Amino acid sequence: MKKIMVLGAGLVGRAMAIDLCRDYEVTSVDIHADTLLKLAQEHPIRTVTADLAQFETIGPLVSGQDLVIGALPGFMGCKTLEAVISAGVNCVDISFFPEDPFSLDALARARGVTAVTDCGVAPGMSNLIIGHHQRSMQIDSFECLVGGLPQTRTWPFEYKAPFSPLDVIEEYLRPARLVENGRIVTRPALSEPELVNLAPVGTLEAFNTDGLRTLLTTTKIPEMREKTMRYPGHCQLMKILRESGFFSDEPISVQGVMVAPRALTSRLLLPLWQLGEEEHEFTIMRITLEGRAGERRLRHIYHLYDTYDPATRTSSMARTTGYTATAAARLILNGHFVRKGICPPEYIGGEGECFERIMADLAGRRVRYVHEEIVL
Repeated sequence: MKKIMVLGAGLVGRAMAIDLCRDYEVTSVDIHADTLLKLAQEHPIRTVTADLAQFETIGPLVSGQDLVIGALPGFMGCKTLEAVISAGVNCVDISFFPEDPFSLDALARARGVTAVTDCGVAPGMSNLIIGHHQRSMQIDSFECLVGGLPQTRTWPFEYKAPFSPLDVIEEYLRPARLVENGRIVTRPALSEPELVNLAPVGTLEAFNTDGLRTLLTTTKIPEMREKTMRYPGHCQLMKILRESGFFSDEPISVQGVMVAPRALTSRLLLPLWQLGEEEHEFTIMRITLEGRAGERRLRHIYHLYDTYDPATRTSSMARTTGYTATAAARLILNGHFVRKGICPPEYIGGEGECFERIMADLAGRRVRYVHEEIVL
């Protein structure tokens, strides 16, 4: 039986380990022993308690594994990926790290490693869809609107996060890169808010975030943008916190003690943003791309609306993010995707039947994308 190690046992890491343990020998690694104990009690998963911020420990840990999945906070992601690649182990990563993943491409090729990065819902499935359609059409424009939200809107934030608050704050700070008229342009995060109406939720607020990532260099699409969606009013509230300094990393003196505002803000937000163990939430996404296939001009629209699964007690964001990554892992382990080097999801979508296999894998787990093709 092939061996997989999942680094990180948060909501998404846990879901991936559970999904994979049916077919593989899975080891879950995390710093929190209590989280691992519960996981091992309920599922046939081996566990290792380790501080993965000590990057020198990663190489020995992953040695002998057939594949590693990275499910760590973004600030740890790139160093962790480098350590896994250096150990010569294939990997799939979902951490939203700020560094350019292609800086590790030469290392991955030299080590003969397949390293799939940004393999979640968006980035992730959005990239896969582009890669798939680029095989048969010239894409002129691409838009991705995506959000994960609680079913019940609770004051003051009307938001819950399946990830670390630090990663969410990073999303609200990192400048958003878009493509306009074939040129990469930069807008502030949280900029250009607009109201959109998406069934079955209703009115949501969409604003610029930096979700295009590798698509900026791997595609030549002249118009591209990605926006995150929240309940209306969230954008303005986050701007107030940001502009007031609550997201700053610059330490300030508070009664003689130096404190980094972002660390304090994250700590205060954690209990307010933390999803309850069985709290109902949803993921909603609309991807629209237009272009030409031969003499026909086409518009492809993909709709996703996915909710918390009470049968498995798995959050929607864990399902939509995690199962995309586990589907990619299966492609590698089964020899369907063998490209070496840094491989963003658009590379997978552009090869053979990989896209169809991932869509079937997701549908088998009741994550369904509704595809609509319109001849313009």
